[in-house]
Amino acid sequence: MKRYLSIGLVVAAVAVTAAPGVAGAATPDGPRWGACPEDVAAPGLECATLEVPLDYADPDGRQIEIAISRLASEEPSERRGVLMTNPGGPGGSGLAYPAQLAAGGLPQEVLDTYDVIGFAPRGVGESTPVTCDLTEEQQSRGNFPTYAHTDADVEREAEYARDIAERCGDADTAWMLPHMTTANTARDMDRIREALGESKVSYLGASYGTYLGSVYAEMFPERGDRMVLDSALGPGGYDMTAMRRFAPGFEERFPDFAEYAASHPEYGLGSTPDEVTEKFYELAERLDAEPSPEGVDGTLFRGLTFDRFYVDALMPMVAEAWQALDTGQPLPDVPPVAGDMQNLMASRYAVICADSQWPDTVEAYQEAVAVDRERYPMLGGTTANIGPCAFWPAEATEPPVSIGDEGPSNILIVQNERDPGTPLAGAQELRETLGQRATLVTADQGGHGVYPFGSNDCANDSVTTYLTTGERPSQDLACAAEPAE
Repeated sequence: MKRYLSIGLVVAAVAVTAAPGVAGAATPDGPRWGACPEDVAAPGLECATLEVPLDYADPDGRQIEIAISRLASEEPSERRGVLMTNPGGPGGSGLAYPAQLAAGGLPQEVLDTYDVIGFAPRGVGESTPVTCDLTEEQQSRGNFPTYAHTDADVEREAEYARDIAERCGDADTAWMLPHMTTANTARDMDRIREALGESKVSYLGASYGTYLGSVYAEMFPERGDRMVLDSALGPGGYDMTAMRRFAPGFEERFPDFAEYAASHPEYGLGSTPDEVTEKFYELAERLDAEPSPEGVDGTLFRGLTFDRFYVDALMPMVAEAWQALDTGQPLPDVPPVAGDMQNLMASRYAVICADSQWPDTVEAYQEAVAVDRERYPMLGGTTANIGPCAFWPAEATEPPVSIGDEGPSNILIVQNERDPGTPLAGAQELRETLGQRATLVTADQGGHGVYPFGSNDCANDSVTTYLTTGERPSQDLACAAEPAE
């Protein structure tokens, strides 16, 4: 089976596997910038490495490498400082992200104001990587749990999840697992800040990067300058609540696709949104009973649809895939997940399992599945299902960071109203938790990610203005939908 999906990673995954090619270790005088790995190289992008403690409770003990990148401002007179970035995950590298932001429309005034900094978080790609020694079949399946129709389905998934956890615990890099936390990645960020010689850093983080930014703002409140959190998780990060929110997020986003498909009769999926919705359930039930010749079963069908709901431009790809599955035609080629799937999955599991307390009984997941399958039948049987974190072999070394409202008022949250990956409810919860520290800007549009790739000028302009002038909206702002082009 082709590698089609990995929940929460398809859009953000940009990992490569060329750690030896990252040039220039950091020195007491700062990073020694040089060429980037071939798969990351872009005009103006420089790379280096930095050593950080594996365990910050033992700062002089074992060290690991963090790969960092820089797209330097070419206007010294306008340069304010550095803009540290993270594209999400966990599990994807951010080394190429500064160049991707620039190519994707990051305004020139932002590029002039900052050196844009990227990095591969601990355990990922060009930094010291973690592995789980997963089989090819496990990598092909990705980390999207089976849609559970019954308690027995959850029990079967538990055996698969247990095997993944045991493989991670037996792998050569198992020594890293207790220290693969977002809190330690935030500490790594502060080491990067220090190596760059900056007293403060500004920040632009998307998806999981919003949790990383929130943790950094909590742990180092006086070292953050202008902080932007785009497409926000709730204050608990990628915990079980966030995983279960994929299901309502999918259903909030679905009407956008149903309207698109109904307005394009050439796909034959229905002439009204209600008919397109009926087609979803028909295809899911059919593929649950008998997968397509390419091996697309009901779970994979749901996952293909979910992942491509992240971007409006992928709506035709979804419709074409549905059409092929409906008519028995060959499935159109689907771009695979970018990067090293072994490392993507291992590093993702390592972080989410280390960050949060997960239920450790099969019964707890059976109950959650029963509830979510009833409330959100499109996806709830998958997103509430059991995963490796229920059997994770590494004990947490510290409690999760508790996000609060103490600290400077320097955080801007931007959020699409119909985001399948980080639904609006999470951003609203984070906004309430941060209190006076934050302002929330919502955009009446769908998809995962607002800035700078979205089409809502009101939301985009609010971020650009904040990053370049320090001015945020005086109160939470709701941006109306932009007219269709």
